[in-house]
Amino acid sequence: MSHETTDLEYLFQNPKLHMDERVRDLVSRLTLEEKIESMLQYQPAIERLGVPAYKHGTEAAHGIAWLGEATSFPQPVGLACTWGTELMRQVGSVISDEARVYYRRDPALNGLTLWAPTVDMERDPRWGRNEEAYGEDPYLTGELAKELVKGIQGDHPVYLKAVATLKHFLGNNNEVDRGSDSSSIDPRNLREYYLKAFEKPFTEGKAQSMMTSYNLINGTPATLYHGVNDIVRDEWGMDGFVVSDAGDVMGIVKDHQYYDSHTPGVAESIRAGIDSITDDADLSKQAIRDALAQGTLQETDLDQALFHAFRVRFRLGEFDPAKDNPYALIGEEALMTEQARELSLRAAREQIVLLKNERSLLPLDPARCGKVAVIGALGNEVYRDWYSGTLPYFVTPLEAIRAKLGTEDAQERVIYRDAKDRVTFAAADGAKLTVDSFGDMRLSHDAEPTVLTVNDWGYGSVTLTDERLGTYVTSDEETLRVTAEEAYGWYVKEVFGLTPVEKGERLWTTWNGKPVITGPEGSLKVAEAASSVPNAVAGNGTKASTALEQVDAAFRVDTVSDGLMEAIAAAQAADTAIVFVGNHPLINGKEENDRPGLELAASQQRLIEEVYRVNPNTIVVLTGSYPFAIPWVQEHIPAIVYTSHAGQEHGTAVADVLFGDYAPAGRLNMTWYQSEDQLGDIKDYDIIRGGRTYQYFEGEPLYAFGHGLTYSPFEYSHLRTDAQAPDPNDRSVPEGRVNSFGALDATDTLNVWVDVTNRGIAAGEEVVQLYVRPGASRVKRALKTLCGFQRIRLEPGETRTICFTMRVKDWAIWDVTRDRYCVEAGEYTLLAGASSADIRLEHPVNVRGEVIPPRQAGQSIRAENFDDCSHIQLDESKEQKEACVRPRSPQRPGWIAFHGVELGTAGVIELQCRVSGNSSDAALELRLDAPDGEAVACMTVGDTGGAQAWVTLSEALGTATGTRDLYLWLSGEVRLSHLTLSASITADYGLQA
Repeated sequence: MSHETTDLEYLFQNPKLHMDERVRDLVSRLTLEEKIESMLQYQPAIERLGVPAYKHGTEAAHGIAWLGEATSFPQPVGLACTWGTELMRQVGSVISDEARVYYRRDPALNGLTLWAPTVDMERDPRWGRNEEAYGEDPYLTGELAKELVKGIQGDHPVYLKAVATLKHFLGNNNEVDRGSDSSSIDPRNLREYYLKAFEKPFTEGKAQSMMTSYNLINGTPATLYHGVNDIVRDEWGMDGFVVSDAGDVMGIVKDHQYYDSHTPGVAESIRAGIDSITDDADLSKQAIRDALAQGTLQETDLDQALFHAFRVRFRLGEFDPAKDNPYALIGEEALMTEQARELSLRAAREQIVLLKNERSLLPLDPARCGKVAVIGALGNEVYRDWYSGTLPYFVTPLEAIRAKLGTEDAQERVIYRDAKDRVTFAAADGAKLTVDSFGDMRLSHDAEPTVLTVNDWGYGSVTLTDERLGTYVTSDEETLRVTAEEAYGWYVKEVFGLTPVEKGERLWTTWNGKPVITGPEGSLKVAEAASSVPNAVAGNGTKASTALEQVDAAFRVDTVSDGLMEAIAAAQAADTAIVFVGNHPLINGKEENDRPGLELAASQQRLIEEVYRVNPNTIVVLTGSYPFAIPWVQEHIPAIVYTSHAGQEHGTAVADVLFGDYAPAGRLNMTWYQSEDQLGDIKDYDIIRGGRTYQYFEGEPLYAFGHGLTYSPFEYSHLRTDAQAPDPNDRSVPEGRVNSFGALDATDTLNVWVDVTNRGIAAGEEVVQLYVRPGASRVKRALKTLCGFQRIRLEPGETRTICFTMRVKDWAIWDVTRDRYCVEAGEYTLLAGASSADIRLEHPVNVRGEVIPPRQAGQSIRAENFDDCSHIQLDESKEQKEACVRPRSPQRPGWIAFHGVELGTAGVIELQCRVSGNSSDAALELRLDAPDGEAVACMTVGDTGGAQAWVTLSEALGTATGTRDLYLWLSGEVRLSHLTLSASITADYGLQA
């Protein structure tokens, strides 16, 4: 909505003034109560000033969601597998075009501040929201997110087409207990990994918004975390607004139990950088009023927050004439265009990853592939996830495969079997389950039973459909009906458990673990009590509870047709079998539900094995929101294709790849592990010591980060840099900066070239990847780190020289001894190849960086700046911004290590520690040179009055000289904030608080 008036009553309406002046003028004209009202997600209209109502937050992870039909793109996990920066910018542009269409329809409800992209680091593939983000590597995530942001926001110097909101800041990678858990992240993990993904979308993409996460960060709720102001605003220069996640400000009390009332949490959140509260409006507003009355919040704090929020609305052109804003007139013509459809198809194609292709089984030749068996429910379905929009149409793989054959007998050449069982239900007294034309369910002794189709998603979760009605069985807290169009919702009430019990009967449980029982007059009811049958599960794999004996809940389930047997027969009768397996995006893993495991559903695994047993020409198409552990499939099946749930053109893209109309070139954005045994605790956020992601994982993955095959072989040659003088006779070396010393400074920019040739007989695409491997280091470094990538297309026989330009300073580590980035001196190796494991060429470069000096006695050391640790959790110290450390469990001691501390030659050393304790056994012990080394100091801390009751304790070490490694053992409920080692000649240094 734009103002066309020429009579400007207020300064903020004058587009000729500096925007910041206009924003301040508007905020200054608001009454205090209007300011309080405007701190919420739904900002009300202020009619006396001509300010319209506005809503912050439209979901747009891979297309506009929940507003109506819109172009749908592959899930973000799929978009990331494209490794396509230009594609991401175009996708972002389509999303914001369509956001503008909906905004013009209803600007009060359909805002232009879009909640995308999700930038969380995916260091664990069990995360329930894996489909929403871009993978395990911060460089890849940062580059892709940056380009999506640019596409969303547009390229005008003043006006924004829409606003990208990066989420969720920070350390959000588990769903179970996310509202109460604290992510323990030490400075190196923080600076080298978790922050890196967010940095470029802000510093280069200029993202104008950010959402905080639900979890605590080192004991501090994310809405109160100092990094919002100190890092995002002050270091990175973000000048937009920060929004809390839904319900999370009130969650400071409800979930974190951090305060006893909402008032201090709301006040501190605003002062910590939250500009817009997505929460209970009445509770939030009253908490703001109370904080103002108590003096814990000032009106100037509201002014600062509202400046950020309204400045974004000004940049969207809301208060300016439409003629000045190039995006103001985007209208219905921009919704679901032909160009957007083509881009959706392009994205769906480019995200497909060819995991394996033996015997050149793929691509299939329509003229020679003979009869094709398409097997599995996912072969004729297109599912949407929680943040998907309403698909305007969709093409299933079966439809597209039939179209590829393009002959009159295509129906006969393609056999489809969904591999699902058809069953009937009967109660204990023999009454059979029937469904009428309205979807009502009853038990009857006289009527013919209704046949229901069972789709087994594994981990105890099934869906049931009535094919006559084309609808799902769904439940509420009292009844069951067959009326749901799809399995969908925050609570997926179309999910059931069918757990075997005595006498071959089944316990039928609802999505939340409550038994389905017989009611009066043949009705079905949902029992109030849940079940405690061994291995009984509710929907999404949740264990059920309480006692079965309390209810009559057993049903006989009779198989009318065996889906597996039908699939085997179809595969036996076909020349080629294509088995479609994978996940449903809302079952066994979604927001609030982490995955129960990495494996396929057991029924799907058996389906693959049985089909392959009768047909060696078996292709597996894996449709998934996350990596799977499929070692048997990798060992036996000749061809494996992976795709995310790819939106409206999902089936077309899959068929294009299978039949060679498009050569796949997607690359995995995450490591695929052999099994869950290769992973640690999902709540362990220390990727360095935990050996997570391709950077630190030393085991053998199933598929490496960056893995992906294609139909043409690509050759790499002539990797070179401008870090050393080229051969003057070699004209293939592009002209560039030449360092005559043959070594690089930390401030240098480095150009790297590699030649890539398509040795195949068809055009194809390759994702050229460049990694850097560090040399010797003071600390544990990554095995390799991605530092460049390009997706290119080459014709047969074509050679192209690919150039990467990088900054040496990006190879820095975070030096915990000096609290800053540091490029270490030494030899680094550049690695060029087709994946993190498929390295074709190496090239060394020397860097004249720094040698990190030893720590010096007399210096105050923050406890979180340890070099190594065991069984340690970072926690909050309210007397400083940074964290303290404590044992992960009071029942088991933990230690932190400080390497290379120079004690000098003084004879007496004193250890000073800033500590707190809230147990009688809280204590510290200092050992030298090894965790089990000589104990030189012991401190009994005891109960100091609570976790935030800090005291300084001192203990003389006796004789200790030279450069030593220090190991501090912590036991009981003790917290350590700082420590200082003072030699007798420097004892006056004291503790530098």
